[in-house]
Amino acid sequence: MTAEQSASEPGIDAVGAYTPRLRIDAEAFEEAWGRFDAAGVEEKAVPEADEDALTMGIAAAERALDAAGREGDEIAHLAFATTTPPMAEEDLTPRIASTLGAPEDAATRTLTGSTRAGAQALAGALDAVPWGDGGPADGGIGLVVVADCPRGEPDSGVEHAAGAGAAALVVDADAPGEVVDRASHVASYPGTRFREAGDDETSGLGITQYDREAFTTALGGAADGLDADPSGVDAAAVQSPDGKLPYRAAGALGVDTETIAAGETVSHLGDTGAASAFLGAASAFDDGAERVLLAAYGSGAGANAVVIDGPVPVDAALTGEERLSYAEYLRRRGEITGGEPAGGGAYVSVPSWQRTTPQRHRLVAGRCPDCGALNFPPGGACRDCGGRPESYEQVELPGQGTVEAVTTIAQGGAPPEFVEQQSRSGPFLSAVVALEGPDGGEVSVPTQVLGDADAVGIGTRVAATIRRIYDQEGVIRYGFKMRPVERRR
Repeated sequence: MTAEQSASEPGIDAVGAYTPRLRIDAEAFEEAWGRFDAAGVEEKAVPEADEDALTMGIAAAERALDAAGREGDEIAHLAFATTTPPMAEEDLTPRIASTLGAPEDAATRTLTGSTRAGAQALAGALDAVPWGDGGPADGGIGLVVVADCPRGEPDSGVEHAAGAGAAALVVDADAPGEVVDRASHVASYPGTRFREAGDDETSGLGITQYDREAFTTALGGAADGLDADPSGVDAAAVQSPDGKLPYRAAGALGVDTETIAAGETVSHLGDTGAASAFLGAASAFDDGAERVLLAAYGSGAGANAVVIDGPVPVDAALTGEERLSYAEYLRRRGEITGGEPAGGGAYVSVPSWQRTTPQRHRLVAGRCPDCGALNFPPGGACRDCGGRPESYEQVELPGQGTVEAVTTIAQGGAPPEFVEQQSRSGPFLSAVVALEGPDGGEVSVPTQVLGDADAVGIGTRVAATIRRIYDQEGVIRYGFKMRPVERRR
């Protein structure tokens, strides 16, 4: 049977969602500024110093794959959407593909520059043809990763609302989440929300009625393009730059305010940019909604409306565990901290780092052909038998283990390349972890462990996660750190 003969409609196989565990509430801003300019936001998610759109996106992608029961090597189409890429110019999909173990010939795309980029990425994945019983023509699944952590001027409404989070959708043929209908609409409204070249802070002209008109016109136009009746959805996950504007679009979308409330996350996550509508959809499906309207808006202006029938499997982390004061918040942003000291840290060239990415991204170890012992990294003399084999069998570790030794690196004790992280996040934990092999055995590896000293000790079970390690030569180095198993962030 040819791919064209077996083609079937793609849908949503599962959704993963991730938000940082850090939170700051509206009262902290009111104490600092005497006001809080983000209507409807009670608290918001804040990225840790070693988190960004890429690391959050990977965390969401891992959850989506787990929820779908799929593996990274099944990915045939990978899209990454964000308005806050950690590098202004560099394709970041290869790093995502590397950490997830996606095939090197997977089709990839990056979309940015608009908060509707995630919806555009989803449309591209759904249009990846032909789709058959196993995905695109060459087999496999689609994966759409949407992550954002916007920021604005410290005293602006954009900054007061700015949150952080990521969502990922597994796209596959004959998936449980049926894409019932979708439409888009554009109308030229410049100046509603923008970020100038070379700036990392989003702003807008603040013309309230103009902003509302752009928002409702674009979203209403997309809703009008649907054949499906939006009034029949259980929840409407609407783009949410604050907690008030989505409700202004209820009439234009053809839904009531209760339906919008059923898909909102801005009150406790803040403005999550391109991820906003997707996090709302994840939350709605996680709460049991069976039909969801995903309504994404991007300034300029344009909008996408997608109606999805569930139920859709969801693996989401949407709650926060640690509260920040405003001063701690500024530290995480890097506003009141210094960078790497003069002289720099231990130099590792980009080519040298690249050669170790299988170890840093996917924990690829080597099994000694003489004694069977695991070696990490694979190379040199075997740690058990002392032999020097010509090559080691490549083995990908499952990413779980046990802390064997741990110490706290406090102020003044960090290597130069980790001083900025310590300055922003405070003391961190350095440990030796016994990582388990896929078929028995273990190997000891030095690494950072996320969490507080009173929660991590010898014998603590940990699992791998991807974080920023440090920046050097203007290039961000990403790699694994460990987290306590009971804490999936």
